[in-house]
Amino acid sequence: MRCSLPSKRARSPTGPPPRRDRVGWSYCDGIPSSSTDIRCNAVVSSRAVGEGRAIARTAGRALDLLMFLVERGQNGLTARELSQMLGAPRTSVADLLKVLENRGFVAPTAEGHGWRLDFRVAQLGNAYLHEFSVREVGRAAMRELSRRTGLTTQMAVLDHTDIVYIERQDASRRRSEPHVVTDIGSRLPAYCTSLGKAMLAYLPDDEIDRLYETQGALAMRTRSTITSLARLKSELAAIRRRGYAVDMEETTEGIVCIGSPILGADGRPEAAISLAGLSAGLAAATIESLGRTVARTASQVSSARGGSRTMPKVQRAPVKRRRAAIHRRRRVRGAA
Repeated sequence: MRCSLPSKRARSPTGPPPRRDRVGWSYCDGIPSSSTDIRCNAVVSSRAVGEGRAIARTAGRALDLLMFLVERGQNGLTARELSQMLGAPRTSVADLLKVLENRGFVAPTAEGHGWRLDFRVAQLGNAYLHEFSVREVGRAAMRELSRRTGLTTQMAVLDHTDIVYIERQDASRRRSEPHVVTDIGSRLPAYCTSLGKAMLAYLPDDEIDRLYETQGALAMRTRSTITSLARLKSELAAIRRRGYAVDMEETTEGIVCIGSPILGADGRPEAAISLAGLSAGLAAATIESLGRTVARTASQVSSARGGSRTMPKVQRAPVKRRRAAIHRRRRVRGAA
């Protein structure tokens, strides 16, 4: 028997039921019934439909909230702004944000007044765009880079003021030979790593100011760590000019890293690739050569994903006209 909901209240042909039985009095397929089982089924079905609609409405709001943060929340959105965009009460939005925060999809901004996307959102994107993700596209290039240089190749993404390592390729070597090891998923401050500086270099200056406006944001890790915002900005400008960043023992004593960003179509960094090795075996000329190699690899990965190039255009020296030189040599021969 199919129960049509919402039910229509109607009088029984034999008259209304007693007052205690009137609740739930319904017609099922047009047949009046006062059966307790039918009344209970109708009430339960009605409640189930209502709960299902409420769940669907909440899920829709959650997805809309995430999309608002994707499209308009580069600097974060407040609960009040999200409430206005969703057309929902602030209390409901606050509850929704709390659930999403607990699940790792959103997080408070550094100032604590707004909300931003958290790293869990990237995992959803990777599940759908597995074949086209920056990690998948860059893996083969990283493997080749490690093979050619004999160094560890790493990839990381920027998460606020930290980098998160998402890929690593080790060069073939003996186990007893010392080399750099980084755990996938581990974090380090962006300002003192080559991967982080390479990505920070392609962010607007006002965004850098917001990231490092608090006192002590640039903490010293080694004697070589950059600890002033002015010096960091100067370093980032140099990175943009040459196309790669260098971590000269700024994160860990004895380790040098050279990194270059992978840029999206909008010119913003999506990730970065770096080479890591022991400082004892890397001379200045070697670091410069490796920097150009890393920048070239990162630029190739960017292009494969439809992004911008990271390699600065090389200014070629003017070529002398050979005809004039040949003419002068002929004149000299003739004089002899």
